[in-house]
Amino acid sequence: MDDKTSQLIDVGQLRRGLFIQLDLGWMDHPFPRGSFKITSSDQIRTIRALGLRQVRYFPDRSDPEEPHSDFGGESGFGAARSEQDVQDRLQAEARALQAQRRQQLAAQQASLRHCEQRFGEVVQLYRRVVDEAPVRPVAMREQCEALVAGCVAEILVDGEATIRLLSEGAGEGQAAHPANTMVLALLLGRALGLPVHGLADLGMAALLHDLGKQQLPTHLRMRDERHSAQEMALYQSHVHESVKAGRRMGLSAWALQSIAQHHEMADGSGFPAGLQGPDMGTGGKVLALVNRYDRLCNPPLGTQALTPHEALALMFARHKACFDGEVLGAFIRMMGVYPPGSVVQLSNERFALVVSVNSTRPLKPRVLVHDPAVPPEQALILDLESAPEQGIRRSLKPAQLPAAARAYLAPVARVRCFYEHQPPTPAPVAA
Repeated sequence: MDDKTSQLIDVGQLRRGLFIQLDLGWMDHPFPRGSFKITSSDQIRTIRALGLRQVRYFPDRSDPEEPHSDFGGESGFGAARSEQDVQDRLQAEARALQAQRRQQLAAQQASLRHCEQRFGEVVQLYRRVVDEAPVRPVAMREQCEALVAGCVAEILVDGEATIRLLSEGAGEGQAAHPANTMVLALLLGRALGLPVHGLADLGMAALLHDLGKQQLPTHLRMRDERHSAQEMALYQSHVHESVKAGRRMGLSAWALQSIAQHHEMADGSGFPAGLQGPDMGTGGKVLALVNRYDRLCNPPLGTQALTPHEALALMFARHKACFDGEVLGAFIRMMGVYPPGSVVQLSNERFALVVSVNSTRPLKPRVLVHDPAVPPEQALILDLESAPEQGIRRSLKPAQLPAAARAYLAPVARVRCFYEHQPPTPAPVAA
Protein backbone atom coordinates (compact mmCIF):
# COMPACT_ATOMS: atom_id res chain seq x y z
CA MET A 1 0.00 0.00 0.00
CA ASP A 2 1.45 3.38 -1.01
CA ASP A 3 2.11 5.59 2.03
CA LYS A 4 2.04 8.70 -0.21
CA THR A 5 -1.74 8.42 -0.40
CA SER A 6 -2.18 8.15 3.38
CA GLN A 7 -2.51 10.62 6.24
CA LEU A 8 -2.23 10.35 10.01
CA ILE A 9 -5.36 10.90 12.02
CA ASP A 10 -5.95 11.11 15.77
CA VAL A 11 -7.84 8.08 17.12
CA GLY A 12 -10.46 10.45 18.50
CA GLN A 13 -11.41 11.32 14.91
CA LEU A 14 -12.04 7.77 13.77
CA ARG A 15 -15.39 7.07 12.16
CA ARG A 16 -17.10 4.42 10.09
CA GLY A 17 -16.04 4.37 6.46
CA LEU A 18 -12.37 5.25 7.01
CA PHE A 19 -9.88 2.85 5.43
CA ILE A 20 -7.06 2.61 7.95
CA GLN A 21 -3.75 0.88 8.50
CA LEU A 22 -2.49 -0.18 11.93
CA ASP A 23 1.30 0.07 12.07
CA LEU A 24 1.49 -2.85 14.50
CA GLY A 25 2.60 -6.47 14.33
CA TRP A 26 -0.20 -8.92 13.60
CA MET A 27 -0.07 -10.29 17.16
CA ASP A 28 -0.45 -6.80 18.63
CA HIS A 29 -4.02 -6.26 17.46
CA PRO A 30 -7.10 -8.50 17.22
CA PHE A 31 -8.08 -7.77 13.61
CA PRO A 32 -7.62 -10.31 10.79
CA ARG A 33 -5.67 -7.69 8.83
CA GLY A 34 -3.67 -4.62 9.67
CA SER A 35 -5.42 -2.59 6.96
CA PHE A 36 -9.20 -2.47 6.57
CA LYS A 37 -12.25 -0.22 6.33
CA ILE A 38 -13.94 0.62 9.64
CA THR A 39 -17.51 -0.66 9.59
CA SER A 40 -18.65 -0.42 13.22
CA SER A 41 -18.33 1.55 16.42
CA ASP A 42 -17.04 -1.60 18.15
CA GLN A 43 -14.02 -1.54 15.85
CA ILE A 44 -13.37 2.09 16.78
CA ARG A 45 -13.51 1.31 20.50
CA THR A 46 -11.16 -1.64 20.03
CA ILE A 47 -8.64 0.50 18.13
CA ARG A 48 -8.73 3.13 20.87
CA ALA A 49 -8.13 0.42 23.45
CA LEU A 50 -4.85 -0.47 21.73
CA GLY A 51 -3.28 2.68 23.18
CA LEU A 52 -2.46 4.33 19.85
CA ARG A 53 -2.57 8.10 19.55
CA GLN A 54 -2.75 8.16 15.75
CA VAL A 55 -3.40 5.74 12.91
CA ARG A 56 -2.81 5.99 9.19
CA TYR A 57 -5.81 6.34 6.91
CA PHE A 58 -6.28 6.46 3.14
CA PRO A 59 -8.67 9.17 1.89
CA ASP A 60 -8.95 7.66 -1.60
CA ARG A 61 -10.19 4.36 -0.18
CA SER A 62 -12.44 5.86 2.50
CA ASP A 63 -16.14 6.68 2.33
CA PRO A 64 -17.33 10.32 2.53
CA GLU A 65 -17.89 11.56 6.06
CA GLU A 66 -21.29 10.76 7.55
CA PRO A 67 -23.34 13.74 8.74
CA HIS A 68 -23.75 12.27 12.23
CA SER A 69 -21.33 11.10 14.89
CA ASP A 70 -20.57 7.41 15.40
CA PHE A 71 -21.25 7.87 19.10
CA GLY A 72 -24.12 10.33 18.94
CA GLY A 73 -26.59 7.95 20.53
CA GLU A 74 -24.23 6.43 23.07
CA SER A 75 -23.90 9.20 25.66
CA GLY A 76 -25.15 6.84 28.32
CA PHE A 77 -22.36 4.36 27.66
CA GLY A 78 -19.72 6.36 29.52
CA ALA A 79 -22.14 7.34 32.25
CA ALA A 80 -22.81 3.72 33.11
CA ARG A 81 -19.18 2.82 33.60
CA SER A 82 -15.96 4.59 34.28
CA GLU A 83 -13.60 5.14 31.36
CA GLN A 84 -11.09 2.78 32.98
CA ASP A 85 -13.68 0.01 33.19
CA VAL A 86 -14.42 0.44 29.50
CA GLN A 87 -10.72 0.35 28.60
CA ASP A 88 -10.18 -2.76 30.71
CA ARG A 89 -13.07 -4.55 29.06
CA LEU A 90 -11.94 -3.64 25.54
CA GLN A 91 -8.38 -4.73 26.24
CA ALA A 92 -9.65 -8.06 27.60
CA GLU A 93 -11.70 -8.52 24.44
CA ALA A 94 -8.65 -7.71 22.33
CA ARG A 95 -6.57 -10.31 24.19
CA ALA A 96 -9.31 -12.88 23.72
CA LEU A 97 -9.45 -12.20 19.99
CA GLN A 98 -5.66 -12.53 19.75
CA ALA A 99 -5.82 -15.86 21.56
CA GLN A 100 -8.56 -17.00 19.18
CA ARG A 101 -6.37 -16.05 16.23
CA ARG A 102 -3.48 -18.10 17.65
CA GLN A 103 -5.79 -21.09 18.08
CA GLN A 104 -7.06 -20.76 14.51
CA LEU A 105 -3.51 -20.55 13.18
CA ALA A 106 -2.45 -23.61 15.20
CA ALA A 107 -5.48 -25.58 13.94
CA GLN A 108 -4.76 -24.51 10.36
CA GLN A 109 -1.12 -25.61 10.56
CA ALA A 110 -2.02 -28.88 12.28
CA SER A 111 -4.58 -29.71 9.59
CA LEU A 112 -2.02 -29.14 6.83
CA ARG A 113 0.57 -31.30 8.60
CA HIS A 114 -2.02 -34.09 8.98
CA CYS A 115 -2.97 -33.92 5.29
CA GLU A 116 0.67 -34.04 4.19
CA GLN A 117 1.40 -36.93 6.54
CA ARG A 118 -1.56 -38.95 5.21
CA PHE A 119 -0.63 -38.20 1.61
CA GLY A 120 2.91 -39.33 2.39
CA GLU A 121 1.56 -42.61 3.76
CA VAL A 122 -0.23 -43.26 0.46
CA VAL A 123 2.93 -42.50 -1.52
CA GLN A 124 5.08 -44.73 0.67
CA LEU A 125 2.65 -47.64 0.41
CA TYR A 126 2.52 -47.36 -3.38
CA ARG A 127 6.31 -47.53 -3.53
CA ARG A 128 6.21 -50.71 -1.45
CA VAL A 129 3.58 -52.17 -3.75
CA VAL A 130 5.80 -51.50 -6.77
CA ASP A 131 8.68 -53.32 -5.06
CA GLU A 132 6.83 -56.17 -3.37
CA ALA A 133 3.63 -56.91 -5.32
CA PRO A 134 5.42 -59.21 -7.79
CA VAL A 135 6.40 -61.56 -4.93
CA ARG A 136 3.76 -60.75 -2.26
CA PRO A 137 0.64 -59.80 -4.26
CA VAL A 138 -1.99 -60.80 -1.67
CA ALA A 139 -0.16 -59.17 1.25
CA MET A 140 0.18 -55.95 -0.75
CA ARG A 141 -3.52 -56.04 -1.66
CA GLU A 142 -4.43 -56.37 2.01
CA GLN A 143 -2.25 -53.39 2.94
CA CYS A 144 -3.82 -51.32 0.17
CA GLU A 145 -7.32 -52.35 1.27
CA ALA A 146 -6.59 -51.25 4.84
CA LEU A 147 -5.32 -47.86 3.69
CA VAL A 148 -8.21 -47.27 1.29
CA ALA A 149 -10.76 -48.33 3.92
CA GLY A 150 -9.29 -45.77 6.31
CA CYS A 151 -9.54 -43.06 3.65
CA VAL A 152 -13.14 -43.96 2.85
CA ALA A 153 -14.07 -43.85 6.54
CA GLU A 154 -12.50 -40.40 6.89
CA ILE A 155 -14.23 -39.04 3.81
CA LEU A 156 -17.62 -40.30 4.98
CA VAL A 157 -17.35 -38.67 8.42
CA ASP A 158 -20.18 -36.20 9.03
CA GLY A 159 -19.40 -32.82 7.56
CA GLU A 160 -18.05 -31.67 4.24
CA ALA A 161 -14.65 -33.05 3.21
CA THR A 162 -12.81 -30.27 1.40
CA ILE A 163 -9.90 -30.58 -1.03
CA ARG A 164 -6.68 -29.15 0.44
CA LEU A 165 -3.61 -28.05 -1.49
CA LEU A 166 -0.37 -29.46 -0.08
CA SER A 167 3.01 -27.78 0.13
CA GLU A 168 5.67 -27.98 -2.57
CA GLY A 169 7.52 -31.28 -2.40
CA ALA A 170 4.74 -33.29 -0.77
CA GLY A 171 4.81 -36.76 -2.30
CA GLU A 172 7.44 -36.20 -4.97
CA GLY A 173 8.07 -38.75 -7.70
CA GLN A 174 5.91 -41.04 -9.83
CA ALA A 175 4.04 -42.31 -6.77
CA ALA A 176 2.39 -38.90 -6.37
CA HIS A 177 0.19 -39.47 -9.42
CA PRO A 178 -1.58 -42.60 -8.12
CA ALA A 179 -1.93 -40.92 -4.71
CA ASN A 180 -3.49 -37.81 -6.28
CA THR A 181 -5.73 -39.94 -8.47
CA MET A 182 -6.95 -41.97 -5.50
CA VAL A 183 -7.81 -38.88 -3.44
CA LEU A 184 -9.72 -37.19 -6.27
CA ALA A 185 -11.46 -40.41 -7.30
CA LEU A 186 -12.71 -41.08 -3.76
CA LEU A 187 -14.06 -37.55 -3.37
CA LEU A 188 -15.71 -37.70 -6.78
CA GLY A 189 -17.13 -41.13 -6.00
CA ARG A 190 -18.64 -39.73 -2.83
CA ALA A 191 -20.13 -36.82 -4.79
CA LEU A 192 -21.71 -39.33 -7.16
CA GLY A 193 -23.25 -41.24 -4.26
CA LEU A 194 -21.28 -44.48 -4.51
CA PRO A 195 -21.83 -46.86 -1.57
CA VAL A 196 -19.01 -47.75 0.82
CA HIS A 197 -18.04 -50.94 -1.04
CA GLY A 198 -18.08 -49.03 -4.33
CA LEU A 199 -15.78 -46.36 -2.91
CA ALA A 200 -13.43 -49.05 -1.60
CA ASP A 201 -13.19 -50.70 -5.04
CA LEU A 202 -12.78 -47.30 -6.71
CA GLY A 203 -9.99 -46.35 -4.33
CA MET A 204 -8.14 -49.60 -5.02
CA ALA A 205 -8.48 -49.14 -8.79
CA ALA A 206 -7.32 -45.52 -8.63
CA LEU A 207 -4.30 -46.35 -6.49
CA LEU A 208 -3.18 -49.27 -8.69
CA HIS A 209 -4.30 -48.14 -12.17
CA ASP A 210 -0.74 -47.55 -13.43
CA LEU A 211 0.99 -50.47 -11.74
CA GLY A 212 1.60 -52.15 -15.11
CA LYS A 213 3.93 -49.35 -16.17
CA GLN A 214 6.64 -51.03 -14.15
CA GLN A 215 6.84 -53.64 -16.94
CA LEU A 216 7.82 -50.97 -19.50
CA PRO A 217 11.15 -49.28 -20.22
CA THR A 218 11.41 -46.01 -18.29
CA HIS A 219 11.19 -43.82 -21.40
CA LEU A 220 7.88 -45.44 -22.39
CA ARG A 221 6.08 -44.98 -19.08
CA MET A 222 4.75 -41.56 -20.06
CA ARG A 223 2.82 -40.71 -23.20
CA ASP A 224 4.81 -38.71 -25.74
CA GLU A 225 3.46 -37.65 -29.12
CA ARG A 226 6.97 -38.18 -30.54
CA HIS A 227 6.71 -41.92 -29.92
CA SER A 228 6.67 -44.16 -32.96
CA ALA A 229 3.62 -46.32 -33.63
CA GLN A 230 5.42 -49.28 -32.07
CA GLU A 231 6.43 -47.27 -29.00
CA MET A 232 2.89 -45.95 -28.61
CA ALA A 233 1.54 -49.51 -28.73
CA LEU A 234 3.98 -50.50 -25.98
CA TYR A 235 2.95 -47.50 -23.90
CA GLN A 236 -0.73 -48.38 -24.28
CA SER A 237 0.03 -51.94 -23.18
CA HIS A 238 0.45 -50.66 -19.61
CA VAL A 239 -3.34 -50.85 -19.23
CA HIS A 240 -3.33 -54.59 -19.91
CA GLU A 241 -0.30 -55.05 -17.64
CA SER A 242 -2.04 -53.14 -14.85
CA VAL A 243 -5.08 -55.39 -15.13
CA LYS A 244 -2.82 -58.46 -14.97
CA ALA A 245 -1.09 -57.09 -11.84
CA GLY A 246 -4.46 -56.35 -10.24
CA ARG A 247 -5.69 -59.83 -11.04
CA ARG A 248 -2.63 -61.39 -9.38
CA MET A 249 -3.34 -59.28 -6.31
CA GLY A 250 -6.95 -60.48 -6.22
CA LEU A 251 -8.80 -57.23 -6.94
CA SER A 252 -12.55 -57.33 -7.48
CA ALA A 253 -14.01 -57.57 -10.99
CA TRP A 254 -15.39 -54.02 -10.60
CA ALA A 255 -11.94 -52.65 -9.73
CA LEU A 256 -10.31 -54.55 -12.61
CA GLN A 257 -12.87 -53.17 -15.05
CA SER A 258 -12.17 -49.64 -13.79
CA ILE A 259 -8.43 -50.09 -14.31
CA ALA A 260 -9.03 -51.50 -17.80
CA GLN A 261 -11.04 -48.38 -18.73
CA HIS A 262 -8.95 -45.62 -17.19
CA HIS A 263 -7.81 -44.42 -20.64
CA GLU A 264 -11.14 -44.91 -22.42
CA MET A 265 -13.07 -41.79 -23.48
CA ALA A 266 -16.81 -41.33 -23.68
CA ASP A 267 -16.56 -40.28 -27.35
CA GLY A 268 -14.65 -43.45 -28.33
CA SER A 269 -11.28 -41.71 -28.74
CA GLY A 270 -9.58 -43.56 -25.89
CA PHE A 271 -7.70 -46.83 -25.68
CA PRO A 272 -7.19 -49.78 -25.60
CA ALA A 273 -10.71 -50.79 -26.68
CA GLY A 274 -12.08 -47.48 -28.02
CA LEU A 275 -15.16 -47.82 -25.82
CA GLN A 276 -17.89 -45.18 -25.78
CA GLY A 277 -19.73 -43.81 -22.77
CA PRO A 278 -22.58 -46.35 -22.60
CA ASP A 279 -20.04 -49.20 -22.62
CA MET A 280 -18.00 -47.81 -19.73
CA GLY A 281 -18.56 -48.49 -16.04
CA THR A 282 -18.82 -45.77 -13.43
CA GLY A 283 -15.34 -46.53 -12.12
CA GLY A 284 -13.84 -46.26 -15.59
CA LYS A 285 -15.58 -42.92 -16.20
CA VAL A 286 -14.30 -41.55 -12.91
CA LEU A 287 -10.72 -42.75 -13.42
CA ALA A 288 -10.57 -41.51 -17.01
CA LEU A 289 -11.49 -38.02 -15.82
CA VAL A 290 -9.34 -37.65 -12.72
CA ASN A 291 -6.39 -39.30 -14.46
CA ARG A 292 -6.57 -36.76 -17.29
CA TYR A 293 -6.98 -33.83 -14.90
CA ASP A 294 -3.93 -34.76 -12.85
CA ARG A 295 -1.81 -35.28 -15.97
CA LEU A 296 -2.78 -31.83 -17.27
CA CYS A 297 -1.73 -30.24 -13.97
CA ASN A 298 1.32 -32.46 -13.42
CA PRO A 299 2.80 -33.51 -16.79
CA PRO A 300 6.27 -35.07 -17.02
CA LEU A 301 7.64 -31.74 -18.26
CA GLY A 302 6.78 -28.98 -15.82
CA THR A 303 6.86 -26.38 -18.60
CA GLN A 304 3.76 -28.03 -20.10
CA ALA A 305 1.74 -27.84 -16.87
CA LEU A 306 -1.58 -26.07 -16.85
CA THR A 307 -2.87 -24.27 -13.81
CA PRO A 308 -5.75 -26.14 -12.13
CA HIS A 309 -8.16 -23.46 -13.39
CA GLU A 310 -6.82 -23.83 -16.94
CA ALA A 311 -7.00 -27.63 -16.78
CA LEU A 312 -10.62 -27.59 -15.66
CA ALA A 313 -11.58 -24.98 -18.26
CA LEU A 314 -9.87 -26.98 -21.03
CA MET A 315 -11.63 -30.20 -20.06
CA PHE A 316 -15.01 -28.47 -20.04
CA ALA A 317 -14.63 -26.19 -23.06
CA ARG A 318 -12.67 -28.34 -25.53
CA HIS A 319 -12.71 -31.94 -24.30
CA LYS A 320 -16.21 -32.09 -22.86
CA ALA A 321 -17.23 -34.91 -25.23
CA CYS A 322 -14.43 -37.10 -23.86
CA PHE A 323 -16.07 -37.45 -20.47
CA ASP A 324 -19.40 -38.61 -19.13
CA GLY A 325 -21.60 -35.55 -18.62
CA GLU A 326 -22.81 -36.47 -15.15
CA VAL A 327 -19.31 -37.30 -13.93
CA LEU A 328 -17.80 -34.14 -15.41
CA GLY A 329 -20.55 -31.99 -13.88
CA ALA A 330 -20.00 -33.52 -10.45
CA PHE A 331 -16.24 -33.01 -10.78
CA ILE A 332 -16.61 -29.32 -11.64
CA ARG A 333 -18.96 -28.78 -8.72
CA MET A 334 -16.53 -30.61 -6.44
CA MET A 335 -13.42 -28.76 -7.57
CA GLY A 336 -15.04 -25.34 -7.82
CA VAL A 337 -14.40 -22.83 -10.56
CA TYR A 338 -10.94 -22.21 -9.08
CA PRO A 339 -9.49 -25.56 -7.90
CA PRO A 340 -6.76 -25.77 -5.25
CA GLY A 341 -3.47 -24.45 -6.61
CA SER A 342 -5.12 -21.72 -8.70
CA VAL A 343 -3.56 -18.26 -8.48
CA VAL A 344 -6.17 -15.50 -8.49
CA GLN A 345 -6.67 -11.78 -8.10
CA LEU A 346 -9.44 -10.69 -5.75
CA SER A 347 -11.94 -7.93 -6.34
CA ASN A 348 -9.89 -5.62 -4.08
CA GLU A 349 -6.86 -6.15 -6.39
CA ARG A 350 -4.96 -8.35 -3.90
CA PHE A 351 -3.34 -11.56 -5.12
CA ALA A 352 -4.16 -14.91 -3.54
CA LEU A 353 -3.57 -18.66 -3.80
CA VAL A 354 -6.54 -21.03 -3.61
CA VAL A 355 -5.70 -23.62 -0.96
CA SER A 356 -9.04 -25.32 -0.33
CA VAL A 357 -12.45 -25.66 -1.94
CA ASN A 358 -15.85 -26.82 -0.76
CA SER A 359 -18.36 -28.17 -3.26
CA THR A 360 -21.17 -26.24 -1.60
CA ARG A 361 -19.41 -22.92 -2.33
CA PRO A 362 -17.79 -23.25 -5.79
CA LEU A 363 -17.21 -19.50 -6.21
CA LYS A 364 -16.02 -18.94 -2.65
CA PRO A 365 -12.90 -21.02 -1.99
CA ARG A 366 -10.50 -20.54 0.90
CA VAL A 367 -7.44 -18.54 -0.08
CA LEU A 368 -4.06 -17.41 1.19
CA VAL A 369 -3.91 -13.67 0.54
CA HIS A 370 -0.69 -11.77 -0.13
CA ASP A 371 -0.32 -9.41 2.84
CA PRO A 372 3.17 -7.95 3.38
CA ALA A 373 2.21 -7.02 6.95
CA VAL A 374 1.86 -10.69 7.97
CA PRO A 375 4.57 -13.36 7.49
CA PRO A 376 3.22 -16.07 5.15
CA GLU A 377 3.76 -18.81 7.75
CA GLN A 378 1.57 -16.85 10.18
CA ALA A 379 -1.19 -15.85 7.74
CA LEU A 380 -4.70 -17.08 8.38
CA ILE A 381 -6.48 -18.59 5.40
CA LEU A 382 -9.42 -16.45 4.32
CA ASP A 383 -12.72 -18.18 3.62
CA LEU A 384 -14.32 -16.01 0.93
CA GLU A 385 -17.72 -17.23 2.12
CA SER A 386 -17.13 -15.23 5.30
CA ALA A 387 -16.19 -12.12 3.32
CA PRO A 388 -19.23 -11.46 1.09
CA GLU A 389 -17.76 -8.17 -0.10
CA GLN A 390 -14.85 -10.08 -1.63
CA GLY A 391 -14.81 -12.15 -4.78
CA ILE A 392 -12.39 -13.47 -7.38
CA ARG A 393 -11.79 -11.11 -10.26
CA ARG A 394 -9.64 -13.36 -12.47
CA SER A 395 -7.32 -16.35 -12.60
CA LEU A 396 -3.59 -15.87 -13.28
CA LYS A 397 -0.55 -17.89 -14.19
CA PRO A 398 2.10 -17.81 -11.43
CA ALA A 399 4.45 -15.98 -13.81
CA GLN A 400 1.96 -13.09 -13.99
CA LEU A 401 2.29 -12.36 -10.27
CA PRO A 402 4.48 -9.49 -9.11
CA ALA A 403 7.75 -10.82 -7.69
CA ALA A 404 6.83 -10.03 -4.07
CA ALA A 405 3.43 -11.75 -4.34
CA ARG A 406 4.95 -14.78 -6.07
CA ALA A 407 7.57 -15.20 -3.34
CA TYR A 408 4.91 -14.82 -0.62
CA LEU A 409 2.29 -17.16 -2.09
CA ALA A 410 4.86 -19.65 -3.43
CA PRO A 411 2.52 -21.32 -5.96
CA VAL A 412 3.46 -24.97 -6.29
CA ALA A 413 4.89 -26.38 -9.51
CA ARG A 414 3.37 -29.80 -8.77
CA VAL A 415 -0.21 -29.82 -7.51
CA ARG A 416 -0.74 -32.32 -4.68
CA CYS A 417 -4.08 -32.49 -2.87
CA PHE A 418 -5.64 -34.34 0.03
CA TYR A 419 -8.94 -34.09 1.84
CA GLU A 420 -9.62 -32.37 5.13
CA HIS A 421 -12.59 -31.51 7.28
CA GLN A 422 -12.74 -27.76 7.26
CA PRO A 423 -11.29 -26.08 10.37
CA PRO A 424 -13.11 -23.22 12.10
CA THR A 425 -13.63 -20.23 9.83
CA PRO A 426 -11.62 -17.11 10.77
CA ALA A 427 -13.41 -13.84 11.40
CA PRO A 428 -14.35 -11.89 8.25
CA VAL A 429 -11.73 -9.63 6.73
CA ALA A 430 -12.74 -6.02 6.13
CA ALA A 431 -10.77 -4.94 3.08
